[in-house]
Amino acid sequence: MSEYLGVPEEMLWPKAVKTAVKTGPDREIVSVYPYRSACPKAVWAELVERAKEQILFAGYTNYFIFLEQPHFHLTLQRKLEQGVRVRFLLGDPESPTTRAREAIEDTPLSVSTRIRIALDNLGRVPAREGLEVRYSAPEDATNHVGLSVFRFDHDALVCPHLARLVGHDSPMMHLRKRDEQGMFDRFAEHAEELWDRAVPA
Repeated sequence: MSEYLGVPEEMLWPKAVKTAVKTGPDREIVSVYPYRSACPKAVWAELVERAKEQILFAGYTNYFIFLEQPHFHLTLQRKLEQGVRVRFLLGDPESPTTRAREAIEDTPLSVSTRIRIALDNLGRVPAREGLEVRYSAPEDATNHVGLSVFRFDHDALVCPHLARLVGHDSPMMHLRKRDEQGMFDRFAEHAEELWDRAVPA
């Protein structure tokens, strides 16, 4: 109707638009989840599938994606063959930060074990040309372990880790870029800064 009349929607239905359409900085927030594990697996699969330019897993362990998505190493291979840049930023399994986090979480499936699960699965990607894997720099490790950013082109899943909770028990936001220097860009820049200082795994 608005296209036919050549006027903005808010001119025709101002109250309806205000209640149905987000405005302001929070319009980049697509969804929120009280727990990362509450996010449907289909959301992860769709974001990976839709990515045409880049995929960045910048969680400290990133192991869960290989357990939750069937044959994910083959999915990564397919994305690489499509020309998608695929990066994994991990914590160093031997670092003091990793040991400290293991003591805080005090769970049987330790942080270093979870990192090694990710590394083992990344090693199964058939032709790893183009696959980039790094450990966060020692000076960045405490910032990395407390905040996970998973980027798929202009979508990101952001997970701040609370107190002693492991990743799947921490809250998560789904962001989609709509503004310059909005929420999406702020978290994307954080992840890129960690990546730039990271060292090859």
